[in-house]
Amino acid sequence: MKSLSIAEANKRAEKLRTELDKIRYDYHVLDTESVSESVKSSLMHELSLLEDEFPELITPESPTQRIAGEPLPGFKKVVHSIPGNSLNDVFNESEISSWEKRIKSIAESDEIFEGKINYFAELKIDGLSVYLVYKDGLLQTAATRGNGKIGEDVTANIKTIEAIPLRLRLDTKELLDITNNGNIEVRGEVFMTHKELERINKQRETNGEAVYANPRNLAAGTLRQLDPKVVAGRKLEFAVWAVFDSKAKTHEEEHSLAKKLGFKVEEHSKQCKDISEVVEFIEKWDKPRHVLPYQTDGMVINVNNSKIFSRLGMVGKAPRGAVAYKYSAEQGTTKILEIRVNVGRTGAITPFAVMEPVKLAGTTVTRATLHNADEIDRKDIRLGDTVIVQKAGDIIPEVVRSLPELRDGKEKKFVMPTKCPICGGPVSKPEGEAVARCISTDCFAIEKERIIHFVSRDAFNIEGLGEKIVEQLIIEGIIADAADLFVLEKGDLEPLERFADKSASNLVASISDHKRIPLNRLIYALGIRFVGAITANDLANYFDNLDQIAKATKDELTSIEGIGEVASESIESWFKDNKNKKLIAKLIESGVDFEKKRSVSDKLKGMTFVITGSLESISRDVAEQKIRELGGKATSSVSANTSYLVIGEKPGSKLAKAEQFGVKIISESEFLALINQ
Repeated sequence: MKSLSIAEANKRAEKLRTELDKIRYDYHVLDTESVSESVKSSLMHELSLLEDEFPELITPESPTQRIAGEPLPGFKKVVHSIPGNSLNDVFNESEISSWEKRIKSIAESDEIFEGKINYFAELKIDGLSVYLVYKDGLLQTAATRGNGKIGEDVTANIKTIEAIPLRLRLDTKELLDITNNGNIEVRGEVFMTHKELERINKQRETNGEAVYANPRNLAAGTLRQLDPKVVAGRKLEFAVWAVFDSKAKTHEEEHSLAKKLGFKVEEHSKQCKDISEVVEFIEKWDKPRHVLPYQTDGMVINVNNSKIFSRLGMVGKAPRGAVAYKYSAEQGTTKILEIRVNVGRTGAITPFAVMEPVKLAGTTVTRATLHNADEIDRKDIRLGDTVIVQKAGDIIPEVVRSLPELRDGKEKKFVMPTKCPICGGPVSKPEGEAVARCISTDCFAIEKERIIHFVSRDAFNIEGLGEKIVEQLIIEGIIADAADLFVLEKGDLEPLERFADKSASNLVASISDHKRIPLNRLIYALGIRFVGAITANDLANYFDNLDQIAKATKDELTSIEGIGEVASESIESWFKDNKNKKLIAKLIESGVDFEKKRSVSDKLKGMTFVITGSLESISRDVAEQKIRELGGKATSSVSANTSYLVIGEKPGSKLAKAEQFGVKIISESEFLALINQ
């Protein structure tokens, strides 16, 4: 945090306390959640830092913020007899409905379902998943979930948790009546209550030690302590969410059975007759979940009938019969220190915020996109503002909105540059477009990004040419465009910083080895606006060579399946530009060979593939390239013409569309078997 004077710190602390009091009043008195729980925690954290630096500012009513401990390694590995599957996430009512349609379409084709499907919904406690194995009623092993196949043996620590029985409450005969062989495995969540976290932190404050930030991290760190005495000193809790090897006919019965065995279960669960009841239940707990004694991060929705659940099977690594609803993206607050802009390879000028560090979804973030000038104006974001930030889809940090109530009058409005910040050239924002662009033909930033794109993995794939080296070569005047790369000599590189005899030789050799390139990859490498890998492949399949593409009219280009008017105009315009004509000529003169893209075989001819989710043994780019080499077509969107949808881990909305169109869905292993026949 920026160093402040005592007066500035006091003023800031007062504003933070006022805002936190308002948030608490809205929630507890007005029953209105004005900001998310994570935003409140973020403001508390900032206040805690101020009070740590200026202890004299602490008041009796001031809130506290915890700093999480790190878990310790050193446990034996345990192979789970039944793999621990992850659940696919859903974020809104529409996605829940799509999930229901998918499972019902499968159910209707199987007479066992008899058209009757109901659901069991339960709040998902935010803790650490643990699997307990009991033999003859006695606890044998306890292991963390780990990667689903292999976890860590934490039996000694689990035995210190009073909520977990060392012996089940049912005798051997009763266990044989309810299980398949007298043995049973229960799975659930180890967690810490807010009250226990508070007790521990008060003790640590008395001892002059740092406090912990949240119950989940402390629970995870505690369970992985090597000394069980440390675990015993912290009152961890446990709640069962699944019982394996039992004769329970429904998920609801599993919860009842868990109670009979001597376990706690999450009390706020409900058997729902249909999806509308599920949605009502989710909405019911949206706000009250924050005042529960433990932390929650969503709702698990199961097909209640165990036989139906099992018959629905798996999709990727997740069961079809259950999904995890997530309430909201993780949010936090921070201050904007600077607003800068990036210049991309098409000249697009994108503003982004440089912020005081803030932790979101487990990572520390210092930059976030502001998208464009219109978004900045709409959200009224100013330099120096305290803002709410979140990870969009838990990946890309973005600024959600400002908190004008915390302004002190020093904040400044941001004005988009009228000249390129890199080359000083003119900036234009065409009517109807949200993005401003540098339109200089000699912009350093644009050329650098073009060359980086040119040598990237899906283009020429030249190793050793990272951003720093490309920038260095341009600054030193050694290259002016991508074509200059192919005439580099070792002697050109050796005098430069970062280069020695071997590194210079290696880079020159790497460039030389990539002079021959398939036509589709060359088209992609050129960086034509609106032309990605798929469009480049469509062009290479339609035309015999680059010269034909250069001479093609907009009408001819538009007639190609998958290429619309906008892309056609862009392609035609690119090849008419004199600078681009010179680039092509220089590439040919430098010995670059644009070979016609040809299929290795036609085994997949006439087949169209779409890949969704993460693949384990092969990257998506390599998989799509393999499809094309075998005569097939790899696209990004599902339609009635799609032949196969390849499912990886955590598939997206394409799965619902595939099932809607009746597209054949195959796993990664089935896909590999198909292409390797």
